[in-house]
Parts: sequence; structure tokens; C-alpha cells
Amino acid sequence: MRPIIVLALASLVVPSALRAGDASRRSPRRTVAGAGTMARIPGGSYRPLYVARGDASVRVASFALDREPVTRAQFLAFVQSHPAWRRDAIRPLFAQRGYLADWPAAANAGTPADLRRPVVNVSWFAARAFCAAQGKRLPTVDEWELAAAASETRADATRDPDFRRRLLSLYSARSSTLPGSVGRGFTNVYGVRDLHGLVWEWTLDFNGVVVADDSRAAGSGQDARDHRLFCASAAIGASDPSDYAAFLRYAMRAALTARSTVSGVGFRCAADLAL
Repeated sequence: MRPIIVLALASLVVPSALRAGDASRRSPRRTVAGAGTMARIPGGSYRPLYVARGDASVRVASFALDREPVTRAQFLAFVQSHPAWRRDAIRPLFAQRGYLADWPAAANAGTPADLRRPVVNVSWFAARAFCAAQGKRLPTVDEWELAAAASETRADATRDPDFRRRLLSLYSARSSTLPGSVGRGFTNVYGVRDLHGLVWEWTLDFNGVVVADDSRAAGSGQDARDHRLFCASAAIGASDPSDYAAFLRYAMRAALTARSTVSGVGFRCAADLAL
């Protein structure tokens, strides 16, 4: 994969009139009594693609994460109990026209084999509503990236060249039509599967960085990190310009709006752990 292609993707910004990420940062966090069925991700620090001036890493609190992406079967059960989120009933405000377009019908998610596929063509609004119905929430970017840094044997394999090459290979091998069944990808050290290679995944604050070119440019902390990442900075200031897989993930998030319905984007839910 040529670095120049990845860096060009990383500077792509599709402005969103719906600042879902900004709103989500103010959303209450959720603690789920049944989080024991989810994977427990211990709190820790990780070095994101971009860090604020003076910071070496970002601290992430412990949280719970679904072991697999949400499947068609699970989302079908959701729309059956929440009909406002059916394909034939959803308001245009909450999804583009391609919402659940790969389903045979509004109340039919396909064959038994299809039901094991991750649900895709769902908007951020729909993904967030599904998680809320389970008493959960979408993971933040930092939470997702912390969990996704793990290999089968290491909590942080991001500096392992073999692991990086493996992720790029998984990304490039993704199906351009229907994704495969969940549970076939590698299981990381936390017991989480399919974080790479099956579908891209929504995060709670996926586009919190898509903002006007205002005073954030001279700010610090999260605002400064966000500005450098998505204000056409490409590799300038990146913590590791050779981490092409991370550039691809961030570029994909930058290209989405809250209404987007993309055939390669699914999601999984997260939750806070009880203290």
C-alpha cells in the first residue's frame, strides 16, 4: 500500500451539519448490570495517531465491550420491538436512503446465514438507539482504539511490524459486497473478535473532530489533537506517520455523517463497568 494514498485519505473531511460527536461527548455514560457477558477492557493508556502538545498518551478508563459486532439477527429483533427504526418507517433525519438496503424486506434480514452477518447500512443514530435499547452505548474512539490495539497475546501490539502488516492485509481483503459471518476473525487478548477485517465500526464520537476552523487550532488537549488530525494536516504531527492502518480508520470516520448508511460500516456496543 502506498503511503501517499493513505495520507491523502487521512486528510479527507466531509463536513457534517449534524455534529453527532459534539453532542455525544455530553451524553451520559451507561453502566450495565449485565456487562459480565461482555469483554472487560482494563483501563490504560494508549498513544493515538495524534496527541495534544505535551501529551504522550491518552488515558482510558476500564469499560466493557461487546465481544462481536451486532448481527443482522440482533438488529432485526431490535426493529421488531422498535418499529420506528424499520427501513420503511425511519425518518429521513436519522438515516440516508440506503438504510438497511441489503435486507430483502423491512422485516426480513435474510437467510439463516445472513442473520450471522454483521448488520451494516445502519446510521450512527440507529446504532446509538440499538445500544441504548440494550442499556449500553457506542464505544468512544479512544476506547475502540485501545481495544483494537491488542493481538491474541499482547494488550498493545501497535509497534509490532507483523501486526501492522496483518491489519493492512485484513483491511484490503474485505469483501466489496456482503461481509462474512461474525466470529471468524482473530480473538484478541481481551476476548474480543472481529475488530479488524470484517467491517468498519461506528464510535460514539466518530466525527467530534469535524468542526469549523476556529479557535480550536490554537487550543490544547483534545481540541488541539482533533484539529491537527482533520484540518488537512495529514501526517504532520502524527505520533507515527508509518501507522497506515490507523490513518485508514481515522479517514473513514472523517468521511461519515450521522446519517450515513455504508455497506462496510457496522457497530458493537460498550458500557461502563460498575465501580
